[in-house]
Amino acid sequence: MLREMCKSKIHAATVTETNLNYNGSITIDKALLEAVDILHYERVQVLNVNNGTRVETYVIEGEHSSGVICLNGAAARWAQPGDRVIIISYCLMEDKEARNWKPKIILVDGNNKLTKML
Repeated sequence: MLREMCKSKIHAATVTETNLNYNGSITIDKALLEAVDILHYERVQVLNVNNGTRVETYVIEGEHSSGVICLNGAAARWAQPGDRVIIISYCLMEDKEARNWKPKIILVDGNNKLTKML
């Protein structure tokens, strides 16, 4: 049996900008992606802490250490700069491996700089 598990999480990031005139996705600071092992074009779920909604999209790699969290395309209507979001990626794994799995989770500050790895 396969289980869908949380692979990575960026907790309490701040949306820095939105770009309606882009073909879709979320742009995320490359330093944050490296810290939680999320790849360019990987599917993620984004939870908006301010309004309680969720959206799924794919990742576009942003400039390293820029702090960018930019919702693009249709997702740009879903949040606004200053909103706090949680970004999660998932993976499939066998039941035995899942029972001992530990996801990569980071906390960031108001400027989207890594403050703690959990």
